Amino acid sequence: MTDRRQLARVPWRRLSTREVYENGWIRVREDQVALPDGQTTIYGVVECGGCVGVLPFVDADTVVMVGQYRYVAGDFYWEMPTGSIKPGEGEEAAVQRELAEEAGYEADRLVKLCAYHTSKSVVEETANIYLAEGLRPIQRSPDPTEFIEVRAFPFDEVLRMVERGEIKDSMTIVAVLHAACRRRR
Repeated sequence: MTDRRQLARVPWRRLSTREVYENGWIRVREDQVALPDGQTTIYGVVECGGCVGVLPFVDADTVVMVGQYRYVAGDFYWEMPTGSIKPGEGEEAAVQRELAEEAGYEADRLVKLCAYHTSKSVVEETANIYLAEGLRPIQRSPDPTEFIEVRAFPFDEVLRMVERGEIKDSMTIVAVLHAACRRRR
């Protein structure tokens, strides 16, 4: 019998795939895969496409947050503007669009903080996280499915909200922690 640790880096192979469900935001598929030890199994995958999040700084010590009721989580939360990248749209264009739609701002400067997998197991989605500076208020056209409250917070308070577990959105948590690390340099 092979030591399973020796197989830890061996890629799984997709043998077949079938679509289970699709709408305008997600696609669910079921894959038949070959495991490193030769066994086969079924693996479910939710495809979401790319997404962006932006932590907008009004000044060096103040960030704009958006608050909204989140249906799946069943509560109101503060978070940074986030959203999907539309087909054919670049990351920075998506960031500016989401910043305008959700917060009513445009940024002079965008700084990419990171890209990460929002779920490493069953969701195929990469989040691209940015900082925005040099904000200018603009007329916004909100998304028809969003009902959003916009508020400026001291950055240190937002960091404490993350530490206390009040901010639940992983994209916002990642952005705030990256921004906190950058501020310590």
